[in-house]
Amino acid sequence: MSSSASDHSAARLNSDVRQRHPTASAASEDLEDVLLLQRQQKEADAAASRPKKTYGKTPDGTVFVVPTTHDMVTQLLDPREPKNLSDVAVLAIIALHFLAAYYLPWGVKRPLFAAIFMLWRLAYNVGIGYLLTIQSKYKLLVTWAKRWKLFENPATGKNPRPWLYNLLKEELETKIPHDYKFEEAPIEYNTWLTFRRVVDLILMCDFTSYCLFAIVCAHKPEGEGFFVGFARWAVGITLVGFNLWVKLDAHRVVKDYAWYWGDFFYLIEQELTFDGVFELAPHPMYSIGYAGYYGISMMAASYDVLFISIIAHAAQFAFLVVVENPHIEKTYNPPQPRVRSDLEAASQLQEVASEYSVPSTAARHNDNSPQPVHNLIGLKNLDFFRITDVAVVLLSAYLAVVTMVTPNTRFYQTLFVLHALAWRVWYSFGLGVILTKQSEEKMFTRHFLKYGESLGEAWRQWKGIYHLSNCLCHASFIAACYKMYEFPAGGDNGWALLKHVVGLGLIALQVWTATSIYESLGEFGWFYGDFFFDSKRQLTYTSIYRFLNNPERVFGTAGLWGAALITWSRAIFLMALAGHFLTLAFLAYVEKPHMQKVYGRNLRDDAGVTKFIKRSLPPPVTEWQQSIDKVLDETKHFIDEFVEAARSRLATGSSTIAKDTSSLFNKYPARLTLSKISADLAGYDPKHYGLSLAGTPVVGTNEKATGKESPNARVPKDVKTQSFEYGAPIRVKWTAPAKHSKKDWIGLYMVTDNRSREVTEVPSLGRWVPTNPGEYDTTTDQGILVWDQPVENKSEDTDLVQGEMIFEGDKLWWTQGVFEFRYHHGGGHHVLSISEPFEIQIPKFDDEHRGVDISAGSGEVGEQAVEAALLPVIRNCLDRDPDIAPSNPDERFGGHVERDGKYARRVVYAIRHMFGIDFAPAVVLADGNVRRLAWRICHAKEVLAPFSMSHTNGRTTPVDSKFSE
Repeated sequence: MSSSASDHSAARLNSDVRQRHPTASAASEDLEDVLLLQRQQKEADAAASRPKKTYGKTPDGTVFVVPTTHDMVTQLLDPREPKNLSDVAVLAIIALHFLAAYYLPWGVKRPLFAAIFMLWRLAYNVGIGYLLTIQSKYKLLVTWAKRWKLFENPATGKNPRPWLYNLLKEELETKIPHDYKFEEAPIEYNTWLTFRRVVDLILMCDFTSYCLFAIVCAHKPEGEGFFVGFARWAVGITLVGFNLWVKLDAHRVVKDYAWYWGDFFYLIEQELTFDGVFELAPHPMYSIGYAGYYGISMMAASYDVLFISIIAHAAQFAFLVVVENPHIEKTYNPPQPRVRSDLEAASQLQEVASEYSVPSTAARHNDNSPQPVHNLIGLKNLDFFRITDVAVVLLSAYLAVVTMVTPNTRFYQTLFVLHALAWRVWYSFGLGVILTKQSEEKMFTRHFLKYGESLGEAWRQWKGIYHLSNCLCHASFIAACYKMYEFPAGGDNGWALLKHVVGLGLIALQVWTATSIYESLGEFGWFYGDFFFDSKRQLTYTSIYRFLNNPERVFGTAGLWGAALITWSRAIFLMALAGHFLTLAFLAYVEKPHMQKVYGRNLRDDAGVTKFIKRSLPPPVTEWQQSIDKVLDETKHFIDEFVEAARSRLATGSSTIAKDTSSLFNKYPARLTLSKISADLAGYDPKHYGLSLAGTPVVGTNEKATGKESPNARVPKDVKTQSFEYGAPIRVKWTAPAKHSKKDWIGLYMVTDNRSREVTEVPSLGRWVPTNPGEYDTTTDQGILVWDQPVENKSEDTDLVQGEMIFEGDKLWWTQGVFEFRYHHGGGHHVLSISEPFEIQIPKFDDEHRGVDISAGSGEVGEQAVEAALLPVIRNCLDRDPDIAPSNPDERFGGHVERDGKYARRVVYAIRHMFGIDFAPAVVLADGNVRRLAWRICHAKEVLAPFSMSHTNGRTTPVDSKFSE
């Protein structure tokens, strides 16, 4: 069969050839075409098989090809990888650790290796954390490399240490034999590679010292049976294996670039797909990536290893919060650009007019009136002028007192357990019934509408009921646990210690879960706002909801089981079981039906963890799981239809969303320096130094010049003290000898803060600018405009130079007062010149002199006057940044205002001194533009009018005329 087929093919080929021109050139052309096609196919296959190039981009815009690198363990331990001197040094230090563990006496090993491990852990979290922080803020590692000329080619004659250059070149090129040339790589990339070698040493020694500490602490507990020991080792090995998989899968996703914090030095033009382990938990390398520590603790059967593991894990979380998260937010999640118009104001804030119920101004601006902001959750929002907070504090205090003074008899224990159970039933079942009725019939809202109240009042009352119930439910449970807790006996310390450690860990897990839920949902979601308002927003799965659809289902009650474990009480165990069951029932029969009704198909079927598990299961298990899910779904639908047969699943909403915002109060590190007189101060004459100022003068009413005091109260003088606007930039011109120290700097201080005119006694707190750029590492040169410009000096033989700088933003004092600039010598605090004192002032809004009385309901005229006075102050408070500060009253503030609480604090301070109205910073975030703030100020002045001392308020004020002069 094959022979006949081949003959037929040969005959057809000969026939085809005979039909062509039998020339040698035609045959050669065909052959060349075939060879060309084959060569192109081979090149395409080779290109497909080669790894794609990754391009990096430095801060100055340089684009380069990022060479391929390998992980730390492969580089050190794989004999196929090239080795260099730094590898030998790391391996030698690791070998010293093993020698110490082998030869040192047993009595010395445990404390010594505990100290060694903590030393390396400090080097990791504190040392590396500090280097990364200064690199993120100031690019200081790259600056050091430039200053020390580490990567400057000796051929240029500018490198003072050619031997170090050659050593670094050999070290780095040995590790990356392909696609890398030391001379051509950007300095940021070479600095990162050098930083990597330091990281390799610290991380390898950190892990080695921990393992050796676990080995020297390992022992078999007395009386441990075979099965208990087998289970302990099995669980420990499983956790270590899981830890290893987490690290490997995380490295697969982020590669060496993110593993070694490459984005602190340069960025890559590549999209990362965060799948695998990144769908299981947030920050998996720092969260579940430390499961191996607890597995090793179990295998070692040592509480010393367990506690040092907890300390190391906590230190790693601190490293994440302090070092990595701020850099991630700055690099990958910058604030959104400012919205130039306020189109959504009417749709978002329609409900508010009915909440205020005020005449005139408020009634005319129902569509644009801002929302009230007064959050309930958190100690920072505790307000003893609010009945809900007073009730929570008083009832919790009563419960605590009763718990402490009553004896721990069986009767009182039973009473406290039943009391806690009653609160749990009310919290889950009672409030669940209310929410179900609200979802189906708007029962709660209808009750308040019946008495003429508004939807806003119903929402506020519901929040109070839920908050009070939540607090007392948990407070009563804590009281019951206190009554049932017994201090462990002396002979059971090991088991008791383990119960307490695991129990506290579960409690911490529930606290973290609740915090994550609140941060993701805000108060609107925390208090089930979509049961009250017609929500048109889209569901977003962020924070903990990226991994779980209902985190309360498992982690939301972890603290109950932790308390049951600590108390080791049957009653508390039953309480935890009941609480968990009621939580599941609440989610299934209250939350889920409402979410399906409101959001419908927008609901996500599977969370990140579920999707990952389903992808990891083999096909037979997946098919079995799908069949089980189908049966469970059909059963649940049958039960739901039976229970809900008489109920309607459709209901109409009532109004719009109540938007909730919160401010973060960030504290910034201060610059702390010590007073020091420079040794080379001789030869510098203070008369050659000078300072002059220029700023935005205050325009408005000056109290010192009005009839509110005697005009003779001030001593007249020829030169007036300058008064500048609050928050307005101030330009400083300085003059100094040409030989002045390049480390001179100028600081801004309150006049009353320093007793001495020769030496500054207080730190500048970051309000300083150097005279020359590039002289200080831990500060940017922002603010320097001109430096060392020659000055014509006809009367003196000393050559003088001048410069100019600007103080703005965080360089200013955001308060009123009298200030001065001080010129300091050589990086110290010795003062060579002091400027004339000047005043920072916020002019009061005097409605009497402006011809309007906003407290008397002067309508749009009054609001426009407030807007005109407020807009320039708001712009100053927002640093006059086009991305943050509005140009007209309708424009919204930039996203930085929500990100950084300092802006809101500046604004409320200015409003307090301009209008005498004290607002919370959250009000600024909620209003979002000048027009709403002006409306709120007018409304507040109108409400407070009967208590005003204004002359225009007539008989309602205690005075009829101004004081006589």
